[in-house]
Amino acid sequence: MTGGAGFIGSHLVEELIGRGEVFVLDNLYTGSLENLKGLSAMFIKGRAKEVNNLEERFDFIFHLGIYSSSPMYRENRFLVNLAVEDFLYILEYAREKGSKVILASSSSIYNGNEPPFREDMEIKVTDFYTEARYYLERLASLYFDFYGVKTVVLRLFSVYGEKEKHKGKFANLVTQFLWKMSKGERPVIYGDGSQTRDFIYVKDVVKAFILAMEKNIGFDVFNVGTGKSYSLNQVVEILNRKLGVSIKPLYISNPIKNYVEHTLADTGKAERLLGFKSKFTLEGGVEKLIKYYL
Repeated sequence: MTGGAGFIGSHLVEELIGRGEVFVLDNLYTGSLENLKGLSAMFIKGRAKEVNNLEERFDFIFHLGIYSSSPMYRENRFLVNLAVEDFLYILEYAREKGSKVILASSSSIYNGNEPPFREDMEIKVTDFYTEARYYLERLASLYFDFYGVKTVVLRLFSVYGEKEKHKGKFANLVTQFLWKMSKGERPVIYGDGSQTRDFIYVKDVVKAFILAMEKNIGFDVFNVGTGKSYSLNQVVEILNRKLGVSIKPLYISNPIKNYVEHTLADTGKAERLLGFKSKFTLEGGVEKLIKYYL
């Protein structure tokens, strides 16, 4: 697995332990070895492309080791090159070894479309991050068409959960708001807080990865969301209620171009073909975060 020391990856490692030997390849850009503490996975520090240097043959490659936030790409546009290069090495390895690939993509590629988002929607060019993710999806499709490399693409919506500490400012808004409000600080919201997100708890996402591994699929793309969205104001309301406080957000003007106002997954395809349906509500997920972080 690439990115296995990261937020989502470490949760997936935890689930895979006991199913077989797990190798983690991670450059620790936003991950941490603390996330793997107590887990019997073989850790190798390095970029995802270095899978090509490993002698082992892997039945499955979970590729989560991709720079994962739009601001990262705005600060350094050459991350697009690195994302593509890394994935090409993974696809070449999979072609030679007969491995199946499960690729972490993003709901951000739907930017410019009206929700609910369906997998068959037209993908528009809106920023460097989304272009990089969609590029990887297209490469996976080509490798299946030309070489039969099996890849399941999971378009993850707004994932929150435990082990986000090392993501810092790139952590999910639910988690960032919790961190601030638990210290009595006001969470910062761009605009008026009416923007909405399909927030999904990390354990649900892990389940989707496992199903993608188990299903006999050549190449396909699936949304991984809940099918329900919440405004940022609603998130603050939930956190206030669960924390027993009454903190008002700090509203500021939005400095981001092509900002996504609303996300919402159409989950029908994932339910039909993967058998995936989210289990956790946002309220239930927040309760778990409070127990973990506070």
